[in-house]
Amino acid sequence: MNWITNFVRPKLQAIVGKKNIPDNLWQTCPNCSQMLLKRELEQNLYVCKNCDHHIRMSANARLEMFFATNYKLLDTPKIKPDPLNFKDKKKYKERLKMSQKKTSSQDAVKVGVGNINERKKIVCAVFDFSFMGGSMGMFVGEAILFSANYCCKENLPLIVCSSSGGARMQEGILSLMQMPRTIIAINSLKEKKIPFISLLTDPTTGGVSASFAMLGDIILAEKGATIGFAGSRVIEETIKEKLPKNFQKSEYLLDKGMVDRVVHRKELKNLLSRLINLLEISR
Repeated sequence: MNWITNFVRPKLQAIVGKKNIPDNLWQTCPNCSQMLLKRELEQNLYVCKNCDHHIRMSANARLEMFFATNYKLLDTPKIKPDPLNFKDKKKYKERLKMSQKKTSSQDAVKVGVGNINERKKIVCAVFDFSFMGGSMGMFVGEAILFSANYCCKENLPLIVCSSSGGARMQEGILSLMQMPRTIIAINSLKEKKIPFISLLTDPTTGGVSASFAMLGDIILAEKGATIGFAGSRVIEETIKEKLPKNFQKSEYLLDKGMVDRVVHRKELKNLLSRLINLLEISR
């Protein structure tokens, strides 16, 4: 950012005069370090034009990618924040407020219902990794449970886009309890033969990957996504062996039969529409 601050912004200001240059005009690709114009990056669905890296998206951006403006957010159940009065270097309530201010979201999941490619309505629950690493606590568990119940009631397909570091440590055992709860929620869809597509994005790890995220009728993964339970360094230190190249990447999991397809983000919307149609025909 020093190069931007010390060179680019002064040059731009010299060109346009004394007008203020926004600080968020550029974004760096985390893979190739290419400086990308934010507006062009948004138009390119947050895919780096230099190296094709799939940069993490906010929940709002992903919902707009699927539905454009043809959707509405659903009100998920309210839960008691900070049930354990947890504190580390900061109080958990303070961390929640910081993340809420940063993301303009109540928690790490948003649930929307809308139309993809003008077909019948679909419910989509989307994780936002920028909210405390997309960690799954009571709110997230309730949101997944609510999504499944809503789909059962309205007879609508469900898509869940996961992006999470796992369970939220600030909620302790209450966070871990969301794993079986979300599994039960997804099983209720299967009992009624309601389609469920799980989309794994970067990263999908920990308690999320060990519960509902791997239970889709079809499991898709975005290109280059990290998917697994424990981190690769933890595994290497435990088994005292070097892991294979690209271990826990979506392409590696596809080769091992853990996911059904690796998808480029630009192909995702049309593919989801076709898959939902096929799943509903086969019901």
